[in-house]
Amino acid sequence: MLFVIQPVLAATDADQTFHDLYTHEWQWRQQQFAGADDEDSQGKTADHLPKVDAATQAMREQYWNNVLSQLDAIPEAQLSAEDQVNYAVYKQQIETLQSDQTFKTWQMPFNSDSAFWSDLGFAARDHFANAKDYQNYLGKLRDIPRYFDEQIANMRLGLARGFTHPQIILKGRDQSIEAVVDAQGEQNLFYAPFKQMPASVPAEQQAALRAQALAAIKQKVIPAYAKLLAFMRNEYMPHARTTLAAEDLPDGQALYRSKILEYTTLDMGPDAIHALGLKEMASIHQQMLVIIKQTGFKGSFSDFLQFLRTDPRFYAKTPDELLKDAAWIAKEVDGKVGDYIGHLPRRRFAIKPVPPDLAPIYTGGRGGPGIYLVNTYDLPSRPLYSLPALTLHESSPGHALQMPLAEEMQGLPDFRRYTYISAYGEGWALYCEYLGQEMGMYQTPYEQFGYLSYQAWRAARLVVDTGLHHLHWTREQARDYLRQNTALAEHEIDTEVDRYIAWPGQALSYYLGEIEIREDRARAEKALGEKFDIRAFHDAVLSTGSVPLPVLHRRIDQFIAKGGESPYAQP
Repeated sequence: MLFVIQPVLAATDADQTFHDLYTHEWQWRQQQFAGADDEDSQGKTADHLPKVDAATQAMREQYWNNVLSQLDAIPEAQLSAEDQVNYAVYKQQIETLQSDQTFKTWQMPFNSDSAFWSDLGFAARDHFANAKDYQNYLGKLRDIPRYFDEQIANMRLGLARGFTHPQIILKGRDQSIEAVVDAQGEQNLFYAPFKQMPASVPAEQQAALRAQALAAIKQKVIPAYAKLLAFMRNEYMPHARTTLAAEDLPDGQALYRSKILEYTTLDMGPDAIHALGLKEMASIHQQMLVIIKQTGFKGSFSDFLQFLRTDPRFYAKTPDELLKDAAWIAKEVDGKVGDYIGHLPRRRFAIKPVPPDLAPIYTGGRGGPGIYLVNTYDLPSRPLYSLPALTLHESSPGHALQMPLAEEMQGLPDFRRYTYISAYGEGWALYCEYLGQEMGMYQTPYEQFGYLSYQAWRAARLVVDTGLHHLHWTREQARDYLRQNTALAEHEIDTEVDRYIAWPGQALSYYLGEIEIREDRARAEKALGEKFDIRAFHDAVLSTGSVPLPVLHRRIDQFIAKGGESPYAQP
């Protein structure tokens, strides 16, 4: 049974005005992004890809500016208590969308591990239930040339004003494009959904759809990818900027501050974040030294890191071994999670390897509704002692629990159920790694060190992200900092640093989010004393959907004021 938030019985005029505004904008937003295939799409299913040309982008900027003006005209104090929360969440969401338009981030439509051309591959790996799904998919394949032309034109606008990714992180980013160009017919990634079609589609129709797919791949997909590949190799990559810092981009200081606010939802400057990172790293380092002593290892801290990176006992010998270990840990969590979270989602998740065309530049794992992806590429960079922390973060009780739970929350506006705020989502997932200590998930000193290394990795992001984008660190300085302070393997250090360079501010959301959730918990424990119930607290955190951290703090204030009662308690 899905949990339903009880509506406010008497809506004010301000409530109604607000409801009309966000309902209309959300429907418009879904139309604007209809057919989008990125992981966090806010669009609806369609037989085409979204428009992304400069004129459309200007129209969107004007539209969201108008929405913000209407929001400012609503007397917030006259809203119901629930709508005051909705208002705070919604306004932050619209300000973020509008800010991206103002800074024209659409002129740089990819980062170090995700791109518009690789995002399309997610649909190719999807499960289609009926003929309509296949027809929509074919429509998008046929629309790729138009879509790519608009993206190329946008990137040319970025090149003209120096708004590009740094050359240093572009090496190898063309390989996923080349893979599509080189694969003919049924070997092409985009043919994958047609290899095994549901029996509900008649055989004659299956044959027709397969023929249409082969034609679309040959006539539309491969030529579009070939054109993009030539553009990237001959035009974009040779003329991209040679600097690294976000603050070196046009209006870079304001851009970086906007990204800090977007990803952390906190009003913190880069210098304060950098100092906090150094302080937290020193504390974690002391905890790591205690664990090293427990292992009986004789040698320096750097010697221990080298031992972890090179001893074969800490690494899976086959991809299947890594996947099975992840599955075992996930099932261990299943047996314990009900003791820590009262209300669990109905949806379950699969554990799958990261697709091979993405794996070389992808993170170690990624989770979300229905899926926990484990990167089995380059096994010597995937230590088993870190797998419990990774699994807690990406599967349950992390992303693969929190995100479906938000979607199942009937009574919340859709803009809260189907969107993702990094400070909340990543903060919760990192808090789940911390919770793993109480759950007994770290069963050896090495696994405990793996947890602390992951904590150090995320605290290091506060130092490295601000170092790169505000203090003008070199790539080598960033790599050295991670190498000296975490147990990350060399391959993962490289992919992580390139990710931070290409995605300013995002890496700050994890540790700052976790700190805020842990502080909320400490505050609730102190205020409630014996009345504090860990299951009820976690239910309070998870019942909000994805929200800015100041909104979460107010939610915990309410939880305390109500005596620590679970939001799911029966009246």
